[in-house]
Amino acid sequence: MNENGPKFYDDDGTEINADLVPKPPLCVTCKKDGQSDEEEILCILTRSDQQDEPEFRCDAYEPRKA
Repeated sequence: MNENGPKFYDDDGTEINADLVPKPPLCVTCKKDGQSDEEEILCILTRSDQQDEPEFRCDAYEPRKA
C-alpha cells in the first residue's frame, strides 16, 4: 500500500488498500478521472463499496467531452 497517500476505511473501520480497488471502464471515460485528489478519494470509496456488485453504478459520473 502507498504509505504516503491518504488512508481509506470502509464502514466497518477496515482499511482499504486503494491500489487494490479495480477501476471499472466507466471510470476511465469519466471527466472526473484524475482531475483532483478530493474527487479521487470519493471515486475510490465508491468503487470499493461496489467491488462485489455485478454492475458498477456511479451517480457522480460525467462523460468526457469528445
